[in-house]
Amino acid sequence: MLAPRKVKFRKQQKGRRRGLAYRGSTLNFGDYGIIALDAAWLTSRQIEASRVAISRAMKRSGKMWIRIFPHKPVTSKPAETRMGKGKGAPDHWVAVVKPGRIMFEFEGVDTETAKKAARLVGHKLPIKCKLIAREGIEI
Repeated sequence: MLAPRKVKFRKQQKGRRRGLAYRGSTLNFGDYGIIALDAAWLTSRQIEASRVAISRAMKRSGKMWIRIFPHKPVTSKPAETRMGKGKGAPDHWVAVVKPGRIMFEFEGVDTETAKKAARLVGHKLPIKCKLIAREGIEI
């Protein structure tokens, strides 16, 4: 699963997920992309499950790019612990995704395979997403 090798600070504040994604909102590498329609924190497990679903749908032909990375640590306190005593220990890593962010790109497959991959990824992620294509390619 994805996680940073080294971070400057172990714990981060929650932050806000307002607005649209301006960075990472255009197709740069592949012919097809899966774009987020909602804002969410995607865990490294969800990103890995999506990657496996795309690679299986493409039958390992073509090329795939993962355009998101889980940089944000999420902390949690142990179960049945009383309130107070500080912030919990880092538990898992998430990627902050805003609407308009392209999460995955791929090329080297036909349109039907791309549609199948996008449908499978939609089941793995907690947000609505849709398939987009480069100009000149019909979906």
